[in-house]
Amino acid sequence: MNLNTLTPLMRTHRLQETVDWYVQTLGFTCTDFVPAHGFARVQLNGADIMLAAQNDHMPFTEPQFTGSFYMNTNDADAWWEKLKDKCKICYPIETFEFGMREFAVFDINGYLLQFGQPVLHTDEQT
Repeated sequence: MNLNTLTPLMRTHRLQETVDWYVQTLGFTCTDFVPAHGFARVQLNGADIMLAAQNDHMPFTEPQFTGSFYMNTNDADAWWEKLKDKCKICYPIETFEFGMREFAVFDINGYLLQFGQPVLHTDEQT
């Protein structure tokens, strides 16, 4: 018995705008969009996110996810340069003592997106 993937489903009141943001700002591809069902899916490399409007099964008023969506990358600095002027920043790029170089931004719904990559430990951290 396996779990093959874990795909987050993020609720939004602005389905089209959210799809557009992930495509235009982050470079995702919209692989499924069914406005009549309030559903979309965006993908980029190994990242896969489902987006859904409110429905009878899961009503909501605003995003309530208390964690973050952590995206592992091989070039956190390039992502930082791409996003720093386009997104609301949670914290800027930094190399942490636990061996990760990362930063965090908010998407247009307020979901927290972190981008990080492992780094070799050095005596001097930036």
